[in-house]
Amino acid sequence: MSKQRPRKTIFPSAQEDARHAGLKAETDYLKSTSYRLAFQDPDFLLKDELRPVRLQLELLKPELALQEKGIETAVVVFGSARVLDPEAAAARLEAARAELRRDEGNRELQVNFKKAERAAAASRYYQEARKLGNLIGRHSDNHHMVVMTGGGPGIMEAANRGAHESGGLTIGMNIVLPHEQYPNPYITPELNFQFHYFAIRKMHLLMRAKCLVAFPGGFGTLDELFETLTLIQTGKIRRIPVLLFGRDFWERVINFQALVDEGTISAADLTLFRFVETAEEAWEFIHVNGKNETD
Repeated sequence: MSKQRPRKTIFPSAQEDARHAGLKAETDYLKSTSYRLAFQDPDFLLKDELRPVRLQLELLKPELALQEKGIETAVVVFGSARVLDPEAAAARLEAARAELRRDEGNRELQVNFKKAERAAAASRYYQEARKLGNLIGRHSDNHHMVVMTGGGPGIMEAANRGAHESGGLTIGMNIVLPHEQYPNPYITPELNFQFHYFAIRKMHLLMRAKCLVAFPGGFGTLDELFETLTLIQTGKIRRIPVLLFGRDFWERVINFQALVDEGTISAADLTLFRFVETAEEAWEFIHVNGKNETD
């Protein structure tokens, strides 16, 4: 017979009150929504006026779950949800090539073929993110340096996949969107979280961050990257390594030197990040930096 855990207070638990309230609600005249316990009334909790409470709940739920798992630090990987794995990219390219052969003068098919070529070239980032996730996962003790992503497809899937294949825990911080962002299947199920608020999601992506690795991406990746750089630059968070994967992409998309030349950032701000080109190079920097912090 198992021992019951000692009660922490003399008050009944919320679960007990909920059960008692449920028994009473079977009486017809008590079935009005006004008689529901506040925390059991979804219509009440979803009111606009309850947004501050929902923000707090969304902050607390993942935090308590991560504390229960004893997870202390994470390597956070950002990147596009649209990057394909090499097999899918190769299949798309072959299909586009076959269509173009049947009608080489078709302007739309030419554009589609060029897009498929770019997607095939970009698929190397999926491969590298998967390798990096695997390297981190193999060296993680499931409390430190756990792979954490935004939980979606593309680069996020690749990093979660690599960590999953290594046998390590892997975290996903998913966001509710109308047309995109379904959680990938490589996230540890009990560490698969869903958010309504971008702000709380981004906060969780940084709360345990030991390092941030930003792969090529779009508005979401740029938003997450620049918020992190701003927080470091202004001293709102302690400095962590920020690795930009793929110098060619990042220097085509953002002219960092122009920001220095215009005086909108200082030359020293360029030291807040560094470029890497391979999973091995990124892991070596993360590993060495992690050792230096514990020495």
